[in-house]
Amino acid sequence: MNVVVVATHNAKKAAELHRVLAAAGVEADVRGLDAFPAYPEPAETERTFEGNALLKARAAVAATGLPAVADDSGLEVDLLNGMPGVRSARWSGPDATDAGNLELLIRQLTDTEEADRTARFVCAMALVAPDGTEHLVRGVMPGHLVLEPRGGNGFGYDPIFIAEGNTVTNAELAPEQKDAISHRGQAVRAIVPVLRGLLKED
Repeated sequence: MNVVVVATHNAKKAAELHRVLAAAGVEADVRGLDAFPAYPEPAETERTFEGNALLKARAAVAATGLPAVADDSGLEVDLLNGMPGVRSARWSGPDATDAGNLELLIRQLTDTEEADRTARFVCAMALVAPDGTEHLVRGVMPGHLVLEPRGGNGFGYDPIFIAEGNTVTNAELAPEQKDAISHRGQAVRAIVPVLRGLLKED
């Protein structure tokens, strides 16, 4: 079975990606970075999600010699002029945690009206092949934010994000429900035909 590298140490993110790929019928042994010897990983220095996704995928291909998928995703809040954006994972500082990021964002949005707290999750996904071929796709999930975290599923900002058309937070959705609408689910489904073609060529 073909091995595909998912360039992340985030076990929940790797599981999410694996789940969507399997549901799409892609037969591949999908492995996160923890399954490979450590290598110097690039700093996410680009100003776009696409740029950071490519940095990570290129580095994974160079280190493993295998096709690599990498994503860069985050939350864009309109009241914060699109921030945290590419800094979503590090919003509360260099030692940021999901809880710390969530608490900081809630403080920044205190005393705002729910109708004004429009936001979107964005995911850029890069697929880089060992021959240097590169593909980029993007998924977007619009919605709004609440200031009281709800739900035990998901990760990151999921407990305060309500997707457009929903009445519950992403963290209150079952994993399969979230996959069906999420920015990352959209991006994975868009990359699946490309990945399937690449694996057939091998």
